[in-house]
Amino acid sequence: MSRRKIFKTEHLQRHVNNYSEHCCVPLCKASAKFNGVLSFHGFPTKLELRRQWLVKIRRDNFTISSHSKVCSRHFATDQLIEPKTLDGRRRLVKGAVPTLFEWNHFTAQTQRASVWERRERPTEPVSREEQEEHNDDHDYCSTPEAASLDMSSQAAEDNSKTVEDLQKQLQELRVQREFCLQRFAGSDDNIRFYTRFPSYNHLMAFWFLIEPSIHKMVVLLERYQLPRGMKKWLHTHRQLLQPIDEFFLFLCFLSVGLKERDLANRFNVHQSTVSRIIATWTSFLTTLLGSQCIWLTPAEVQAHLPEAFKDFPDTQVILDCTEL
Repeated sequence: MSRRKIFKTEHLQRHVNNYSEHCCVPLCKASAKFNGVLSFHGFPTKLELRRQWLVKIRRDNFTISSHSKVCSRHFATDQLIEPKTLDGRRRLVKGAVPTLFEWNHFTAQTQRASVWERRERPTEPVSREEQEEHNDDHDYCSTPEAASLDMSSQAAEDNSKTVEDLQKQLQELRVQREFCLQRFAGSDDNIRFYTRFPSYNHLMAFWFLIEPSIHKMVVLLERYQLPRGMKKWLHTHRQLLQPIDEFFLFLCFLSVGLKERDLANRFNVHQSTVSRIIATWTSFLTTLLGSQCIWLTPAEVQAHLPEAFKDFPDTQVILDCTEL
């Protein structure tokens, strides 16, 4: 019996290797299985920082292994370093500690302002002559005043807040620039237009049902008789999509009827990649959902049969009809 040659995309192979990554935080069910939104980070090597992680996630007696991971939803945005390329990985800043959990509703507790922040400060600026005179009489053995240290700390916090806001704006601009499912996740109207699902929650419920079988998907590359040089170019230059974005592309093709060239421009992939995705998902969903019975029973057909067809009791399906 001849062996069947199965082709898989590089992206699916990369995620199959990380199949065992799960978030170890209590009450969190995040998994790295075909998840292109979250990232998973191992525990730090420094003992003090590792102890802070265990205290924050409320697992003091937890045995840490190489597979123990904490997903990115438990870190604040200023603790995450977004990748600069599509193939890059999200990293943590030095000394990052998880602070967002289900028991605190994924919100960080704001620290109470210090005494120096709550007291009123003089608004009169210091003149240049007084500043120069103060510099001439500088005592290098004296320590700076607490008020000046506190103002410097406040300025550093303001700069950190500005950087955090700029990072959020950059992430929002990246999402708005890319045509993907995450871009329309907050609009059920767009979800209904592009996918015909009633809402984003309905779409994700269906996705969770078919997600466990995606790793068995066979990529139908053998159907395309492309020159060898073209196949090599596509292999090295095309930008692979996440499986859920491939599914979103397939739904746009069915629901809106977009052409392959239009889909290639929207998703920033080659036109042959769009054709491959459509053929692959058609075969996959036909195989996966083919065992589901979609036909009504004869009793249900008779109950909903139009009056014009009452004289034809053996009617099962009405494809098209015209009144003469």
